Amino acid sequence: MQTARRLRIGLIANRAHQDAADSALVRLFTRGGTAISQLDLEWIIVGRTLDAMNAHGLQQQCARFERFPYGREGGLMKLVARVVDRNPQTAIDAVIYLIDPVDPSSIFPEAQALKRQCVIHGKPFLSTLASAIEWLKLEAAALKQNNGLDQFAVLESNEESIALIAHDALKTKMLQLAEKHFAVLDRFAYRYATGTTGGLLNQLAQGIKERTASNDLLNKTPWVQAFLSGPLGGDAQLAELVLDKKIRRILFLEDPHVARQHEADIQLLERAARTVTDFAIVVSDVKSADRWLSLLGQQKAD
Repeated sequence: MQTARRLRIGLIANRAHQDAADSALVRLFTRGGTAISQLDLEWIIVGRTLDAMNAHGLQQQCARFERFPYGREGGLMKLVARVVDRNPQTAIDAVIYLIDPVDPSSIFPEAQALKRQCVIHGKPFLSTLASAIEWLKLEAAALKQNNGLDQFAVLESNEESIALIAHDALKTKMLQLAEKHFAVLDRFAYRYATGTTGGLLNQLAQGIKERTASNDLLNKTPWVQAFLSGPLGGDAQLAELVLDKKIRRILFLEDPHVARQHEADIQLLERAARTVTDFAIVVSDVKSADRWLSLLGQQKAD
């Protein structure tokens, strides 16, 4: 029987997430260590991040790795090339980029291209500590090797909130995801969205509930609390809830192929998530979202 190819993960961290003994880079390997060991990953690590790992004694957790140059020597640019690589032996399957939102390098062209190509090619772009740890643990749990995993990855439906946002070209995809994974999304205590997406999701939810419940049992409360549209400030309203730790999960389906007049608002929401990097979880493309919601549902059921 042919064995599955090991997942190949690109890894980089901004300086603020590298040096301290309790940095996000260190916590990635301490809190996600069991899952990392079980997944038996291959790593592609940008130079200074690998130097920091060696300084913290973390290199033993990456038995298989390839060192890329320092960022100033093109290491981040090479990661972009590996994301789009069609050779399964050298391509990257996911990127963990622990971003400090006030680090200027986080908005360099190569950093923006890295995320854009991950979205285009449906590969997880994990830019917060919480996103990276949950992804690792859910993937490990999917292998049925979840002995020793803590409950970080399990959906606590009585407490959790999720933001659901989609650009115009992806609103249909959002509705398809919501219908497919309605049972998972319905377990969230609170759901939030920007204007148009929220209205469409409420219509979808009403139709589903009408098909599955008698009229006297229907809850007339909107399934999603809709804020302003993105261009009018809805992203900023959601960002405040993220900063206040009232929203932990953000499903933001971005269209990478069009110029966006409210780009600053879009970046503001992700910047908020990265500000609370050990709390907020962001998913930005349809393929990753589909698997993420599927694994959340399976983990809850186990």
